[in-house]
Amino acid sequence: MHFDIFTLFPAMFQGPFTESILKRAQERDLLSIALHNIRDVTTDKHHVVDDYPYGGGAGMVMKPEPLFNAIEAVHQGGPIIYLTPQGRLFNQQIAHELALEPRVTLLCGHYEGIDERVCEHLVTDEISIGDYVLTGGELAAMILVDAVSRLTPGVLAEGSTTEESHSNNLLEYPQYTRPPVFRGWSIPDVLLSGHHANIERWRRKEAIRRTRERRPDLFAKLDLSSKQDKKILKELDDETRT
Repeated sequence: MHFDIFTLFPAMFQGPFTESILKRAQERDLLSIALHNIRDVTTDKHHVVDDYPYGGGAGMVMKPEPLFNAIEAVHQGGPIIYLTPQGRLFNQQIAHELALEPRVTLLCGHYEGIDERVCEHLVTDEISIGDYVLTGGELAAMILVDAVSRLTPGVLAEGSTTEESHSNNLLEYPQYTRPPVFRGWSIPDVLLSGHHANIERWRRKEAIRRTRERRPDLFAKLDLSSKQDKKILKELDDETRT
């Protein structure tokens, strides 16, 4: 999978893309990331990429010429995504969709945003990572690349992404490791039982419990019509009343 990232601040990506899992994925040729400085395509002495907004107002707006020139010189297919608070809210489903793309282009905005003609005639999608505003799109791009790249086959160990939070609208069940007792706090006995069916049922129950308590919006989307899930819900209700 390949990402082209267009930014005014390519040095910001050093660290997140040169450590840990993303570094190893690039070394194994499972992932490639190209950083493009938008200023490099400007031809004026001061490498100007922004100007005052028509109609007045605070701040500056990124000009269309550098953005079109920079992206069109590199783009070889795939979605062109503008990271903006006005975009559709990023989630795990979108991450899975983008993981199927061989190439993804990301545009990091700055200042008061970009000229609307870029959105209308060049960008193919607009994505927000949350209902808040950042100083620029760089941090959002890092998050998107991380979330999508880890879904690429071979980047993580097989099975690592199948039972984690937001898979099938469930938050992940609690995890424990050694020692079995720490400061007097013991792990649930079922995890030491070796009984795989009981462990799986415990994990299912705890995932449902956690989702209902922490994310009622996700809980409302769950299909809990199976006999086992109905029994689990009754147990949770009984525990709540006691």
